[in-house]
Amino acid sequence: MENKQIYDIIGIGIGPFNLGLAALLEPVDTVTSLFIDQAQGFDWHPGLMLDQATLQVPFMADLVTMADPTSKFSFLNFLKETDRLYKFYIRESFYILRKEYNVYCQWVVNQLANCLFGKKVENITFNEAEQLYIIEVLDIKNNDVQTYYTKKMVLGTGTQPNLPSFMEGKNLSRVIHTSEYLQHKDEILNSNSVSIIGSGQSAAEIFQDLLPQTEENLKMSWFTRPDRFFPMEYSKLTLELTSPEYVDHFYKMPSQQRKNLLAKQPPLYKGINFDLINDIFDTLYAMSVGDTPLNVELKPSSQLDNIQQEGNSYVLDFTHVQDEATFTNTSEYVILATGYKYKEPKFLKGIETQIKRTEDGLFDVSRYYTIDNSEQIFVQNAELHTHGFVTPDLGMGAYRNAIIINSITGKEIYKVEKQIAFQKFSTEQAWTAKHSS
Repeated sequence: MENKQIYDIIGIGIGPFNLGLAALLEPVDTVTSLFIDQAQGFDWHPGLMLDQATLQVPFMADLVTMADPTSKFSFLNFLKETDRLYKFYIRESFYILRKEYNVYCQWVVNQLANCLFGKKVENITFNEAEQLYIIEVLDIKNNDVQTYYTKKMVLGTGTQPNLPSFMEGKNLSRVIHTSEYLQHKDEILNSNSVSIIGSGQSAAEIFQDLLPQTEENLKMSWFTRPDRFFPMEYSKLTLELTSPEYVDHFYKMPSQQRKNLLAKQPPLYKGINFDLINDIFDTLYAMSVGDTPLNVELKPSSQLDNIQQEGNSYVLDFTHVQDEATFTNTSEYVILATGYKYKEPKFLKGIETQIKRTEDGLFDVSRYYTIDNSEQIFVQNAELHTHGFVTPDLGMGAYRNAIIINSITGKEIYKVEKQIAFQKFSTEQAWTAKHSS
């Protein structure tokens, strides 16, 4: 392998987290890196790129700022370089438009030589003698197989749309996930009825986007299993739960305790923006003035059990979880706002023996984001079960990437804050006593 390019680290998948890592590695001349993605270019959630939709985190949660505020890849520098800084200043909002965040990320990609698109990883093996990972990649454009060699890897393949189990094997063309919304919006507007399932931000954004059409000919129903359409909780002391100290605290818990706690925390990361909930109510209030009945219904405590096609419509079977009664709804279109879930890529089979797993078969992720005994394979956004609800938070991406870079270089390239919270989440003495026997 003497004539082969051997990288210090290769990232698989170029979403915001791995893109942030690529940007933070760009000035580190002691590390050779490469990032590959099967997509033809960077395009973040194109099916939900609504005109007025914003991120749910402040602009400082860009790709780099929380690790290096002086980076040329910061969002503020993007604004300066694209003549938008004063416009952003006058706008007086911490929250970036989602479509502007996408343009910002594309701006960063265009400046990085270590990001390659149109490359699909087919297989990975480990050469024990050379201590190298061998990555076989299909060039989608040329249909050529290329081979890359690396000492370490970081998996950033991201999460995928999560559909209810009863949808398995079904091909219902007008039952879509929220990630496909804009591609189908014209068809939805030309239909007579649509049902939205779910209580998160995406469901609320789509509901608000379609509300004006209900004054024309569209009947819209919004169902959610929880007992309310709840806001995301982002008071300042609650936001301290996105701190390194809380991650330490959560990580040290027994696995069953972590599961129990995560089950209670949806309002911390799955809720709806508070202002959006209010905007929806205000819109409904304005629409309710006069004698014309609303063409809208909102039904909490409604668990979707099945979907069956009947003619040109779909029959949705529900259980009302509080009344313990069943009911049905008929709709021409169904939008499933059922979230996203991490799915292990198939190419990991070739290095299965390198990967540590929990009793549940999930990645046994170390505190510092590796999943193998040699600390050579890092993960991004695959550690919800070990590191807590902050895992998918864009605001913690730079923190995780700083840890990864410091780990692979063996020195502090980027300063990592260890204590930022006023709260103390655990007593180290109690933990030590509990586990010293």
